Amino acid sequence: MSESDADQLSLSPASSPSTPSTSPPSTPPNLHQNTIDPCARWLVQKFGGTSVGKFAVQIARDIVSNYIDRYKVAIVCSARSGTTKALGTTNLLLKAAAEAKQRPSSKTNNRSETTTPVTNGMPRRPSGTSSPRTRSSSPTSVAFSLTPLSGPQAGQNIPEFSATVDLIRSEHVAAAKSAIKAPEILREIEAEIERECDWLRAFLFAAQVIDEVSPRSRDSIIGFGERLACKLMTATLRDQGIDAEFVSLEDIVPISDDGDLHVEGSLDQSFYDDVATAVGKRIKECAPKVPVVTGFFGPVPGSLLRQVGRGYTDLLSALLAVGLEASELQIWKEVDGIFTADPRKVPTARLIPIISPDEAAELTYYGSEVVHPFTMEQAIRRKIPIRIKNVENPKGRGTVIHPNPDQVPNDSDPDIPCPPSLTIHTCSYSSPENIHQSKRLPTAVTIKERIVILNVNSNRKSVSHGFLAGIFSTLDRFGVAVDLISTSEVHVSMAIEDNLPPKIMDRLVSELQKSGSVSVHTDMAILSLVGKQMRNLVGMSGRMFQSLAQGNVNIEMISQGASEINISCVIQARDAVKALNVIHQSCLQIKPEGIRGKVGPWLF
Repeated sequence: MSESDADQLSLSPASSPSTPSTSPPSTPPNLHQNTIDPCARWLVQKFGGTSVGKFAVQIARDIVSNYIDRYKVAIVCSARSGTTKALGTTNLLLKAAAEAKQRPSSKTNNRSETTTPVTNGMPRRPSGTSSPRTRSSSPTSVAFSLTPLSGPQAGQNIPEFSATVDLIRSEHVAAAKSAIKAPEILREIEAEIERECDWLRAFLFAAQVIDEVSPRSRDSIIGFGERLACKLMTATLRDQGIDAEFVSLEDIVPISDDGDLHVEGSLDQSFYDDVATAVGKRIKECAPKVPVVTGFFGPVPGSLLRQVGRGYTDLLSALLAVGLEASELQIWKEVDGIFTADPRKVPTARLIPIISPDEAAELTYYGSEVVHPFTMEQAIRRKIPIRIKNVENPKGRGTVIHPNPDQVPNDSDPDIPCPPSLTIHTCSYSSPENIHQSKRLPTAVTIKERIVILNVNSNRKSVSHGFLAGIFSTLDRFGVAVDLISTSEVHVSMAIEDNLPPKIMDRLVSELQKSGSVSVHTDMAILSLVGKQMRNLVGMSGRMFQSLAQGNVNIEMISQGASEINISCVIQARDAVKALNVIHQSCLQIKPEGIRGKVGPWLF
């Protein structure tokens, strides 16, 4: 079977796990719905895997219910995290996909699953588990006559991935039992989890038989985790009295009659605009129910994982906000927002109420987990603010990433009114937390660890253009991204992430040695001072480097971005925490007038 056939296997309507079951789920009476006020605007709330895994009930009870009377709320969920990182759904799905590429062993499997009886080509469920209702997309009715591929036949060993699928099932069933109290809703979601896992097991077995997991098939396997998370969240919302509707977007990208995607090649902005329009139209059809939307939006040219990466759920949230012309995109995490430094490492770090997209992008790139710059761009280019909020502190204001940080609409969060002194149109914060902006001080300092410095000295001093071209072509061949660079005609210093396997790093160094002598420095970190107020601010870089010198922190490399809102340097990783505190105290903390002197000795 060709790769295109394998791709069609994952896209066939008959094999799609999102096909409705024959019996529609029951709907309890008097469920709370989105407002029907025609003037109400949409609000998109995105919840990460940890939030979905740990705080599903709180999301439904304390967050969603407090917004739907004044906003039309749409929810986007990532695949839920597990009780440990290894048990995270996405990690387990990647593991199952890798196991499906392995040929079955002829030896007896020692796992307990090898004793599972096989009936009609599918493993029989252990006694005591709920039996799902018949569904039109069961493995025995998959397109392309896949009945023989639906599972191991009698006498065959159970594939290794079957145990991984069972682990995914048990994690979600346990989560459902913990979150849902209504017996009927619990029975329905348990049956749905069983059906989904049966589909996944059959899909993986088919992939093992044809000995191929194509990129698009791998996308479908990964997207399975968000379907489970969204169905679990939908059931939790209904259990808490909110009328929610599960929405799968796996078929939202247009497909031509011959099965090919309408969009060819790379994903340009017009592709994302089309997806945003299609997603917005689909979600508006759910009104007045609360849509719970998968971050996975189906096959895209070149594979979703390859083109976008595992952050595609955030991207879909931004595209949905654009398609709905939402008043705000809220990204809910387990932190109160963006801080002037990592509060786990800098005790005096403060919450930043408002930040510009450029500053947020710089902080994301240099170590702070904010929002991916490309995802942020999709919402910001349509003037939609992004608010970072804390699931465990839903009443907190959070941090707003706004196209114009000096003007934040006062209706951007219905539960957080602007201070009385502010005008009806803008929120020009003058709180103590934001006074550093009026003092023309930087916004935040961040650290990016696990860095390696590569120094290359040319051995042909008269051909500088060829020297640089050779280095960058070598980096491109190895797929290495450079975080910082400092160059002269015959010398290049580069800071890269320390994520290459040792053998690949050795090969990279060998290739670079064709251009000159190479030295490698490991256990480094990038320290970055970020702030739009730093443009044309005389003396800030001097203060930064002087403070590091006073703290006995050696600087290995210095770089300043072309935007002039970021000053970065490379230091020893062992000095990272000390350097963060030194720079935060000297460059971001507001001192009483007249106080001068060195930073506090308690840091050293």
